[in-house]
Amino acid sequence: MVDFEACLAMDRDPRVVQYIPGPWDDTEKHEAFLRERIQTDFGKGLGYWSIFSRDTESRFLGWVLLIPYDGIGPKVEIGWRLNRSAWGQGYGTEAARPFVSYAFDQIGLPEIVADIDTRNVASHRIAEKIGMQHAGDMMYGAIPMKSYRLTRRNYRSSAL
Repeated sequence: MVDFEACLAMDRDPRVVQYIPGPWDDTEKHEAFLRERIQTDFGKGLGYWSIFSRDTESRFLGWVLLIPYDGIGPKVEIGWRLNRSAWGQGYGTEAARPFVSYAFDQIGLPEIVADIDTRNVASHRIAEKIGMQHAGDMMYGAIPMKSYRLTRRNYRSSAL
C-alpha cells in the first residue's frame, strides 16, 4: 500500500504527468485507474515494478512497466515514470535497462515498443540509451508521439 500512495503522490505532480494523458486531476478516477493497473494480470512475467533508491531503500523513485501495448497488446510496451526528485540522475535508464534484458532473455518477447510524446525529451533519451530505435511518428488522439521499437534480434546483435 505504500507504493500505491507513493504512485498517487508522484502522479499529482503536474510536471511528472505533463506528457501523459490520464485521470490525474480527478482523485476518484485516478485511484480507480491505479488500483485497476495494480490488480490486472497482464500475462506471465508482465506488470509494473517499483523503483527504490539504493541509498535509502524506502525512497520511492518511480516505476518501470512491461505490459501489453495500450493495455491490450499483442505488442508489449516498456515504460517508466519517475518522481521529479529522481530526474536527471540516470535512474530511468538504470531501472529500464534490466527490463530490456528480462523482456528478451527471460520472457522471450520478439520486440518491445514505446510511444513517447514528442516533447518528452528525457524519455526519448532513455529509450535511445536502452537501445530502442525511432520507428516513426504517430498521433495518440491529438498528441504527436514518437514510436520506438527494439527487436530481440537487434538487442542480441547490440549486446555482443
